[in-house]
Amino acid sequence: MGLILNLETATTNCSVSLAKDGKLLVLKENNTPNYSHAEQLHTFIQECVTEAQITMGDLEAIAVSKGPGSYTGLRIGVSAAKGLCFALGLPLISIATLESLAVQVQGAYDYSVPVLDARRMEVYSAVFAGGLQQIRATEAEVVDGNSFGDYYLNKTTHFIGSGAEKIKAILHHKNISFSLDAVPSAKEMAVLSHQKYLEKDFEDVAYFEPYYLKDFVLQTKKK
Repeated sequence: MGLILNLETATTNCSVSLAKDGKLLVLKENNTPNYSHAEQLHTFIQECVTEAQITMGDLEAIAVSKGPGSYTGLRIGVSAAKGLCFALGLPLISIATLESLAVQVQGAYDYSVPVLDARRMEVYSAVFAGGLQQIRATEAEVVDGNSFGDYYLNKTTHFIGSGAEKIKAILHHKNISFSLDAVPSAKEMAVLSHQKYLEKDFEDVAYFEPYYLKDFVLQTKKK
């Protein structure tokens, strides 16, 4: 039996799920622009465990969204996951944030392009073919009129995530569609983390760090 706790905190959505053998048992999440992860994450974890009528000792692995995404959100999620793994002696599984976002539209289009909003006209993005095969590496890129032309000019291409609004403002083509309000969720992590659990694809708990993709830049208010 693979009983896995999944934590997703890479964006505005604070999301926790409990899954058994890849099947969702409980999902608790709240998507708010206020980034209330520090207050809600451990409450959601306890609610999932209580609702499933198990104990923390019944868990067999902890999975966490590794990024890219919000620096603060990622730190909160990864810190919580590592702390649970150390305390309970459990393996740590990391799930690429963009991959779990792409799962939401898996197989519906020739290409799915999960995009997360970064600074200014920049997005974090990756490209997946219909069967969730990643065919272009994750990148941080500035969106312009030449972006993603290799995909949407000849095939149906769907942009999903918080960065899709920037794409929609620039790219206009009959092959392009959008999911503007979609956010990464621990719901989609269930299947992905179960597969990694079966493959024993675990992280080194002591040394694992979030995949920030870019260096942190401190933003200061203008006087």
